[in-house]
Amino acid sequence: METSLHRQLKELYAGDAAAREVRLDGYRIDAIADGKLIEIQSAPLGAIRDKVRTLLERHDVLVVKPLAARKSLIRLKRAGGAVVSVRNSPRREKVFDLFSELVNFVPLFPHPRLTIDVLLTEQEEERVPAKRRRRRGKDYRVLDRRLIRVEATHSFQTAADILALLPAELPASFTTADIARLAGMPRWLAQKMAYCLRRMEAIEVVGVAQRSRLYERSESRAA
Repeated sequence: METSLHRQLKELYAGDAAAREVRLDGYRIDAIADGKLIEIQSAPLGAIRDKVRTLLERHDVLVVKPLAARKSLIRLKRAGGAVVSVRNSPRREKVFDLFSELVNFVPLFPHPRLTIDVLLTEQEEERVPAKRRRRRGKDYRVLDRRLIRVEATHSFQTAADILALLPAELPASFTTADIARLAGMPRWLAQKMAYCLRRMEAIEVVGVAQRSRLYERSESRAA
């Protein structure tokens, strides 16, 4: 079922209702605006990779990826029932969280017809008790997500746009440990970022330091 968040973002990008939920080339497109096909993707980017690859053959495509920089968790007794509790989620996503999914989407990016918008948003998430809790599973299910506001938008069209996310303080030669420390991200996420940048030929391996790969910006991208 479509979430309020998904619907709200479609309305944000395409105010005309006739430009939303359009059938084209055998696919249902979330919206069309300014000549671009718009796909709102709260789920992993890899899930729409094949769809986007096909659409890029004939169309300009904008993929919109909302991240929850702030989220209020609203627990209900049941769907439509009384509110049991409200609390702020300790998880605050940053633009760097894009890389946890871009690793499965990078075969398509960069592409001259493709733009990725990463939205840092404030959201509300309604939860109700799970009907049956699986072993080690969550004791709730998400009923709906709502957009409160968009705090920031990061648009990416080229490898240079992604490369610009590297911390400015990085030395000429660096490891993923350096990225993690200076960007304030976990090492595993810095490794995914480095993988994406290597696939884009924006950085290259130049050696090994303390059993870690040593990277430098590729001259063609750094220029």
